[in-house]
Amino acid sequence: MKAIQVLGSQENHHIVLSDALSRPSPTGSQVLIKVHAAGITADEVIWPELYASPNRVPGHDISGIVEAFGPEYHGPLSLGESVYAMLHADAPHGGQSEYAIAMPNEVAVKPSSISHAQAAALPIPALTAWEAIFKHTKLAQGSKIFVTGASGAVGAMLVQIARKFLNAEVIGLASPSNHAMLAELGATKVLDYSSPEWYAKVHGMDAVFDTVGGDIFSKSWRVVKENGYIVTVGDPAPKWAFGRGQPEELQTYPNVKCLHFIVSPDGDALSEVASLIDDGALKPIPVQVFEVEEAVEAWKYASQRGRKGKAVIKFQAE
Repeated sequence: MKAIQVLGSQENHHIVLSDALSRPSPTGSQVLIKVHAAGITADEVIWPELYASPNRVPGHDISGIVEAFGPEYHGPLSLGESVYAMLHADAPHGGQSEYAIAMPNEVAVKPSSISHAQAAALPIPALTAWEAIFKHTKLAQGSKIFVTGASGAVGAMLVQIARKFLNAEVIGLASPSNHAMLAELGATKVLDYSSPEWYAKVHGMDAVFDTVGGDIFSKSWRVVKENGYIVTVGDPAPKWAFGRGQPEELQTYPNVKCLHFIVSPDGDALSEVASLIDDGALKPIPVQVFEVEEAVEAWKYASQRGRKGKAVIKFQAE
């Protein structure tokens, strides 16, 4: 079957399109999905799990058709049903292939109102926003929320979900070319990330959701209130992540609750997101679709800053 592979080392890798891999077979309660489209998360090339996988196939966001079940599957899905999924970070079979293996708790019925390509862009961004807001913070209705990288896939979902469920005042940080789009998604105000001392224009935020990391993350401490939240998913992870100490900023802001996390699969949340998409309460993420033969170009596009749309590889016609 056709599949994308990452060859070489983490420090010296390259992307190839292969047709030498065998189609996987589901065991236990697994679900075999015929992949119509797979989203690209460019940062995956720095994830150690990829280089420990047996086939080096990347990709965790997929949309497609249920092809087969393992003998122990007893869930609600049916053969031929359109689904989308986020595969676990250490899944042995990556999603950027004609067929992929998923666990039952990773899969949900695909939103019917959007294409497979649009659905394949959603799982990681939507679930990251969902987990950040509902699992890692306790925010009241009308909270003030600041989102860095607000025009990115995760940022756009954070803006929408915060507005939908919390009726939050959402301030985003993004390039000027994306300000109008973010206003349409519900952002109350958008700041130019390249503006000097942008952090001086906002203060007293109940929560900062950072998708960028680095210098942007460091400066964002200045906008959160004394006992607020800072949640970051920036890649690479900060030095203090995974129990390796604490942020230096806590010396200045000791009462701020700070967390870095890696999103987990959640089929139930994906079902909620699908309903919200179909109801028009959430808008899908813009995508740039590449044919499977253009996979190398797709990965190059995905690594660019300022791109218009999340890169998606199409394996099947709609």
